[in-house]
Amino acid sequence: MADTILVTGASGKLGTRVMHHLLDTYHVPASSIIAGSRDTARLAELAARGVETRKVDFEDADGLQASFAGVDQLLIISTDVLDGTDRRLRQHQAAVAAAKAAGVRHILYTSMPNPDDSKVLFAPDHKGTEDAIRATGLSHTIFRNSWYMENLLMSLPHAVASGQWYSSAGTGKLAHIARDDVARAIAASLASPATGSATYTLTGPVAYTTDEIAELVSMVAGKPLAVVHVTDEQLAQGMEAAGVPAPYVPTFVSFDANTRAGKIDIVTEDAATLSGAKPVSMKDFLDASKAALLG
Repeated sequence: MADTILVTGASGKLGTRVMHHLLDTYHVPASSIIAGSRDTARLAELAARGVETRKVDFEDADGLQASFAGVDQLLIISTDVLDGTDRRLRQHQAAVAAAKAAGVRHILYTSMPNPDDSKVLFAPDHKGTEDAIRATGLSHTIFRNSWYMENLLMSLPHAVASGQWYSSAGTGKLAHIARDDVARAIAASLASPATGSATYTLTGPVAYTTDEIAELVSMVAGKPLAVVHVTDEQLAQGMEAAGVPAPYVPTFVSFDANTRAGKIDIVTEDAATLSGAKPVSMKDFLDASKAALLG
């Protein structure tokens, strides 16, 4: 009998892509998949394809055990709570404890590169969750996902329009990866029988400095883009002036500080090894995103 797989956050950006690859790339039977979300109404399309849907609310610690009942493999997609408190870690710990209590055989979790040696302010959430998973004694798979290429589209359109991209990352490098490539790799792991424990770092094929990315962006957009190198303090001031909500500014600045310190310059072939598909290159991603870059 095939494993029963539950994907939390199945209506989110990553979860949606994982579900797509489970069903359409790896042809896992819909009857073996459960889609979890705080709002099951957002899972109607999956339900129409025969996928069971369940309410999975990480704030409801008491209800999580019932949500995970009968599940063999549980993918815990990290939540998007970035409020500067330990709320996210507590959510994850509640999910891990419920998985253990419910008899889940294998836990999979989306983490980040080097969570135990990182300047990123939410890295302790990931380290704490990884520690909680290991403490269960259950077999597990940790996916340490590099930053998504799609995240660049949060700042690049404005930078292209102004011709200036402010950064405190210095000459640090980062191997961004497309979200779909991460989802494909995760789905490939879920589609295989769970055996033992493993940790994978999912990155793009090349690590770039901010200046190198800017050169590629300029080439694709057909407009000059200069990187303005600033200090962390100057970057924070600029973000605040641009209207970035104050609670998020330190976290965003910590991304650049972490890159500058060389703590996320890892390049692996783990994504391709898991999925059998070559991850999209930065140039190809930017080419496909030209309309978004130009606003």
